[in-house]
Amino acid sequence: MTAYALLDLVPVVEGGTVAGALANAADLARHAEACGFTRYWVAEHHGMAGIASAATAVVIGHVAAATRTIRVGAGGIMLPNHAPLTVAEQFGTLDALFPGRIDLGLGRAPGSDQRVARAMRRTLERDANAFPRDVMELQSYFADANGSGGQTGIVATPGAGADPEMWILGSSLFGAQLAAALGLPFAFASHFAPDALDQAMAIYRRDFRPSAKRARPYAMAGFNVFAAETDAEAELLASSQQQAFVALRTGTPRKLPPPVAGYRESLGAQGAAILDHVLSCSAIGGPVKVARDIAAFVARTQVDEVMITSAIYDHAARKRSIAIAADAMREVAAAA
Repeated sequence: MTAYALLDLVPVVEGGTVAGALANAADLARHAEACGFTRYWVAEHHGMAGIASAATAVVIGHVAAATRTIRVGAGGIMLPNHAPLTVAEQFGTLDALFPGRIDLGLGRAPGSDQRVARAMRRTLERDANAFPRDVMELQSYFADANGSGGQTGIVATPGAGADPEMWILGSSLFGAQLAAALGLPFAFASHFAPDALDQAMAIYRRDFRPSAKRARPYAMAGFNVFAAETDAEAELLASSQQQAFVALRTGTPRKLPPPVAGYRESLGAQGAAILDHVLSCSAIGGPVKVARDIAAFVARTQVDEVMITSAIYDHAARKRSIAIAADAMREVAAAA
């Protein structure tokens, strides 16, 4: 049975505030929990007016406190921005507060442009092996259950003996290879970087080495869902994220704008084709179309879990979209 999860970038809408976005995040997580979602993730981004999840561990604590059973975590923490010890302490704290509910997805991108990355105070001049080394150092802090200091001689407090579920994230083949080598679950960012999806999944499954954490490969992939009562209404809702994506790619990131009728068509044939390609792992439509498109994605990828994501301007419409997506995933599971 394919599980379903939710990725929330905690969007700040035009005319809205960070406080409002964070309140919506907690409400959305409660809603996802009621709809049967497996987990709720937020992602680390910096210097973006439309995303309120920069202090990712803090947001996770906020959301976990507002929910009861759903797993809550990072999809992900951008490890080049942080010392592994700092991440161990943060997620050791979260694991102590919410045992058995915390996920720690790790990515190697900065989650920002180069200027903002430098302001994060970590050097940008790092060799290709830095990310795998940092991941293994982080693992060693959590594995140090007896407080001996392990391979570093340092005891993470909190952190030693903590057990957040660690994931490797990726939008290329590198993450798939690392997740396979370490025997960790793997999440692919196909919701915005679809090109290497099939190859990455094949490599991950082929090269997976069983570990103490995972005996078999476990894969998840991102998928945009904009669902409404009709296909036309869903197309309108999707235009907010389409506008935000174009703004980001043209170097003018903005808060999430209201939907605009006919936006995709206004881009012209070339612009619309680029947008359609980048967001090709998407379902936009009413309940029937969304269920059909999710089923096709699951059949194509054979993933263990689908991570639904979407930025919708109106919070009530976003909650309705998530409920329709949950119904669709149940249909997919029942038909399997």
